[in-house]
Amino acid sequence: MRVLVVGSGGREHALCWAIAGSPLCTKLWCAPGNPGISEVAECVPIGGLDIPALVLFALDNAVDLVIPGPEAPLVAGITDAMARAGIACFGPTAAAAALEGSKTFTKEVADAAGIPTAKWERFEDAEAAREFITRRGAPLVVKADGLAAGKGVVVAMTEAEALAAITDFMETGTLGESGASVVVEEFLEGEEVSFFALCDGTTALPLGSAQDHKRVGDGDVGPNTGGMGAYSPPPAFTPVLEADVMERFIRPTLAEMTKRGTPFRGILFAGLMLTEAGPKLIEYNVRFGDPECQCLLLRLKSDLLAAFAAGVEGELAHYSLQWHDRAAVAVVMAAGGYPANPRRHTLIGSLALAEQILGVHVFHAGTELLNGQLVSNGGRVLTVCATGRTIASARTTAYTAVDTIDWPDGFCRRDIAWRALAPAHG
Repeated sequence: MRVLVVGSGGREHALCWAIAGSPLCTKLWCAPGNPGISEVAECVPIGGLDIPALVLFALDNAVDLVIPGPEAPLVAGITDAMARAGIACFGPTAAAAALEGSKTFTKEVADAAGIPTAKWERFEDAEAAREFITRRGAPLVVKADGLAAGKGVVVAMTEAEALAAITDFMETGTLGESGASVVVEEFLEGEEVSFFALCDGTTALPLGSAQDHKRVGDGDVGPNTGGMGAYSPPPAFTPVLEADVMERFIRPTLAEMTKRGTPFRGILFAGLMLTEAGPKLIEYNVRFGDPECQCLLLRLKSDLLAAFAAGVEGELAHYSLQWHDRAAVAVVMAAGGYPANPRRHTLIGSLALAEQILGVHVFHAGTELLNGQLVSNGGRVLTVCATGRTIASARTTAYTAVDTIDWPDGFCRRDIAWRALAPAHG
C-alpha cells in the first residue's frame, strides 16, 4: 500500500513510525511532516488544511490510503474530498467529525443514545449564560462549542472564573467563531481517562486506554495545555470498565450515528471521567490523542496499517488486535514559555544518545532543521517515550532519556503517571 499521513506532530510521527514497520507499506509520505518523521517517511510540503493540494498529490502519486492525524482536516472534510476523488481515507466524514467539531452535537448524540454524561446547557447569548452561572453556582465547566486546539475548556472552580470564560469566549472573541456559542456543564469529580476505539461504521474494536496530563505543572497546577505526558494502561481503567464503556458508550454512539445517516469510521476517542457513579462522557474526539497515541502505538503488537485497512473496508468484525504485555510512558518536552509564549529556534542536542537507551523512542512534534541543526519550532517539541515491564520502570527509563537530551531551554513535568504510582493503585 502507498500511504499518505497528514499532520506534523508527535502523534503523526508515531503513526508514521508504526506504519513504516508494516510489511503492507510500500511507500509512505507525510504532509507536511517534521524532521523526525523524515527519518521514516518522505515529507511533502503541503499543509494539513490545504485539502485540494492533498487530493491532487494523492491522485498524482497513486496513494492507496490517506490517514489524517489531527482533527482540523477531518472537520474541514478531507475524508469527503478524498472519497469524491476515489481515494480511501481512514477518518470520519465532516458530518461525523462534528462529534469533535461541535460540543453541542456530541451532547445531543449522547442524550439520544442514552450515554451517561454531565448535565449541560447551550448558550448563544452571553448575558443568558452569565445569568445561568450565577443561578447555578460553581464549580462548572465552560466549553467553547467549536474547535479550539485544546484552549476552549475552562474548569471553573469559582463563579468568577466561569463568568470570565464567558467574557473571554463570547465577547472578547479570543477563540473566534469557535467561542461564539458555549456549552456550560456540571463539574464531574473523579479520575479522567482517554479511551480509544477503532470503528468501521458498524463494528468497534477497543484500541486501548491512557491517561493524559493536561496542566503544565507538576501536581496538576497551572494552565491547561495540549498534554504534557501520558501513560498506558491506566490501572483505574479495568477490563470490566472497558467492557462497560464499549457496551454503554461506544456501540450506542455508532448506532446513533448510523441512525442519523452519518456512520462513524475512524478513531473514536472518548474522554471519560471515572466518577463514584461510574464512567461519564466528558467529550468525544475523532482522532488519536497526543501524547496518548505515542503510548498506545508502542504497546500495539498488531499491524496498524492492516487494522486501518480493515476499518476502511468495513471488515473489523473479522479482525482482532494484539497487545504487548508492557506499559508505556510518554513525557512531553516543551519549549520555555509554553503554553503562553513558547520560545522558538533554541538548539536541541543528544537525541541520538537518548534513543540508544533500551526501550526509548523520541517522537518529534515542534522541531525543524535550521542551518543543519535541530531547533525547537513550537510549544510541545518532543515526546520522550519508554516501555517497561511496569509503569514505574517505564517512567524511570523515560526520565533517564529526558535527562540525556541536551536542551537547556526545554522543560517537562516530572510527575507523569503519578496517579498510577500513588498508594491507592498499589
